[in-house]
Amino acid sequence: MKIAMLGGGMVGQTLAGKLLSNGHEVTIGIRSAAAAELSKPRNFADTLKDWQARTGGHVATFAEAAAGAELVFNATSGLVSLAALAAAGAENLAGKMLIDVANPLDFSHGMPPFLPAALSERTSLGEEIQKAFPAALVVKAFNTISAPVMVQPALVPGVELLIAGNSAEAKARVAALARDEFGWAGVVDLGDIAGARGTEHLMPLWLRLFLQGNSPLVALKVIRG
Repeated sequence: MKIAMLGGGMVGQTLAGKLLSNGHEVTIGIRSAAAAELSKPRNFADTLKDWQARTGGHVATFAEAAAGAELVFNATSGLVSLAALAAAGAENLAGKMLIDVANPLDFSHGMPPFLPAALSERTSLGEEIQKAFPAALVVKAFNTISAPVMVQPALVPGVELLIAGNSAEAKARVAALARDEFGWAGVVDLGDIAGARGTEHLMPLWLRLFLQGNSPLVALKVIRG
């Protein structure tokens, strides 16, 4: 499958690397694919030049990556996701499943970050993406766990994947992808894309747990009585 991974940070590189190792054709999309950009240091991740050399993956602009893809991941920083997706082009997202992994976390006041009111009070980033790109099949997923757990859920035994989206078919495809590509055994469907409010609001709590335990191998599990 041809997959566009929008965002070249730790999350994008981790997801893309696993999908490449599974035999898919993956292109990381960034704002500019100039040589200078590929050599820039990235927080907690390789330079994209080094990532390409290590994995054999491709790097292109947002639009180039999305145009040739059958499936698109949004792994950009949440506060710039809408702009990044606009750069990818609505026409390149139309009719495609768009897995939104991003959280709109504002780190301007340090750690822990907060959710800005414009993307949290009566809406969510996932909802705003669906509004901005109505022809895309947006599914919120993988945004309540760290990058290593996304592709290796056995690191946190019993963890469940929380998903939300308007298309039942798209959610079923995401659940199948999570199972077949990454080994996820449990998936919890939170309903329509408004369910993204809940998962995005979990992130400040998740970060507190991460900081208190000094480990990203932490997750929340749904337990029903």
